[in-house]
Amino acid sequence: MEVKGKKALVFGGTSGIGLATVMQLQAAGAEVVAISRDPSKAGDIPGVTLRGCDVRDADALTALFQAEGPFDILISAATGGSRAAGPFLTMDMAGFQGSFDKLWGYTNVVRFGAEHLSEHGSIVLVSGAPARRAKPGQAAIAAVGGAVEQFSRAIASELAPRRINVVSPGVIDTPMFGNDAEARGKMLVGATGKNLIPRAGTPDEVAKAIVFAVENDFVTGTTIEVDGGWILS
Repeated sequence: MEVKGKKALVFGGTSGIGLATVMQLQAAGAEVVAISRDPSKAGDIPGVTLRGCDVRDADALTALFQAEGPFDILISAATGGSRAAGPFLTMDMAGFQGSFDKLWGYTNVVRFGAEHLSEHGSIVLVSGAPARRAKPGQAAIAAVGGAVEQFSRAIASELAPRRINVVSPGVIDTPMFGNDAEARGKMLVGATGKNLIPRAGTPDEVAKAIVFAVENDFVTGTTIEVDGGWILS
């Protein structure tokens, strides 16, 4: 796909990986709409349309897609809500279930967005390395990520010739880990010290993989890992 001149919708597009993707698509010449629950947190992004929407709200999504369609690129990096971490056997099950808001958000985006996607359009979702290799305390995150990846494989044939892929990041230095620079730095070092590439990734590194999945017309129903060797360490 030639990105220049195409229209892209990016959910979770006002921070972290989503925002990096917005900026790369815009730099490549796409018309970009960045969407999140609170688009004001991105400030003003010249040339990018900012829209507010909660991916868990089917009616709001339907209205947004009708207003912004048709489009060629559909990306979701939206978390959908909070994520539960810690030992499963002592976990609050409401927290575990709440972690699946990410999956429900993704399925909503695909279900209601696909009909507005161009015939040879591309969808990219973001999962996470624990889906392939979970560490202690990551049962909820791993289960959600695995569901996202299997969902994309299961519906790839239904969507064809439109394409759907998943990008699976490892530990990425994003605002999700808080604003205390010192505490955040220590946490990231501890979380990545045993990786083959012993550092946190950047949002731009993940966004490059998302753009690759958009541009490469010979890739569908697959997962691209951008994890610093997480699954091998």
